[in-house]
Amino acid sequence: MTTRSTILYASEPGLGIAEFRRVLVESGLGETRPVDDNTRLKAMLSAANLVLTARLDTEGKPLVGVARGITDFSWVCYISELAVSASAQGLGIGKGLMDEARRQLGPSVAISLISMPDAVGFYERIGMERMPNAFWFARKR
Repeated sequence: MTTRSTILYASEPGLGIAEFRRVLVESGLGETRPVDDNTRLKAMLSAANLVLTARLDTEGKPLVGVARGITDFSWVCYISELAVSASAQGLGIGKGLMDEARRQLGPSVAISLISMPDAVGFYERIGMERMPNAFWFARKR
């Protein structure tokens, strides 16, 4: 990114599959997400009840970041994806999306996620606590 643009954060429950896929691929998360399966991507978006976006405040308002989560808006929110296009990484967009999630959810809702190994330092830097007692049943496909 060669210019400093204002970042617009918003709730976008109707985010389209094509934009979602593009940011997943550009962020590197496309390697671990079903980006070639439109049905599954559509289900991922439609089942999420928290879809936050980061867009550049330039012509066309290009999408550069997405946080997708599932929450009860009362006790806990699980962030399934926090994806920022590689060209926009380092601009504070990931932190901005997490700050927006915290703002929208309020102080009584905990936020959890599973980090990709190379992103652990980012989550520690923004103040998230590492939890050693999490458990996982891996998906089969």
